[in-house]
Amino acid sequence: MARGEHTRKWLWRWKKNPLRRRDDVVEAWIVLAVWGIVALGGTAAGLVTALAGDAVFTRQRAERQPVGAVLLNDAPRTVTALGTTTDHRPASVRWTTPGGYARTGRTQVSTGLKAGAEITVWQDRQGRLALAPPSSSAAAVESGFLGTTAALALAGIVFGAGAVVRHRLDRRRIDGWADEWDLVGPRWSHRTG
Repeated sequence: MARGEHTRKWLWRWKKNPLRRRDDVVEAWIVLAVWGIVALGGTAAGLVTALAGDAVFTRQRAERQPVGAVLLNDAPRTVTALGTTTDHRPASVRWTTPGGYARTGRTQVSTGLKAGAEITVWQDRQGRLALAPPSSSAAAVESGFLGTTAALALAGIVFGAGAVVRHRLDRRRIDGWADEWDLVGPRWSHRTG
């Protein structure tokens, strides 16, 4: 099919045509609106989500700091039911808060460490144990993933809503054709009664 023919076929709902129905025009506007919302709204949703995620990760890197801690109990290697070993296990540690107070808590540590081993843990501004913040590159990847997911979620919702509306329009057209055939059909088939 030549490019001009394809364009004419795609734009047939917008041209004056004696066979064009009001539902065809409504459907054309719905398709245009769906694509516009997906393109513009998806981009906006993706950017806003990615920027918000990046801001959260930046704040985490600013608020969390590494601190030296002492392991209070052994962290031996354990074998799982599947016969594999685990690299980390929960263990008790002691560390000093920014205010100089000694605290104890539980966190994931590498297996194979003995009690008294020096390890590094992460704490928030209040001195509570926290997860290590993602690096700049890991945060960028995760922010990009979150933005893409938000854009795709919006696209899915909009395409789904558009499909539902177009399905209802199709049902209305089919019902209209059935009503019209009930009026015209008997005259064409020479049926009586």
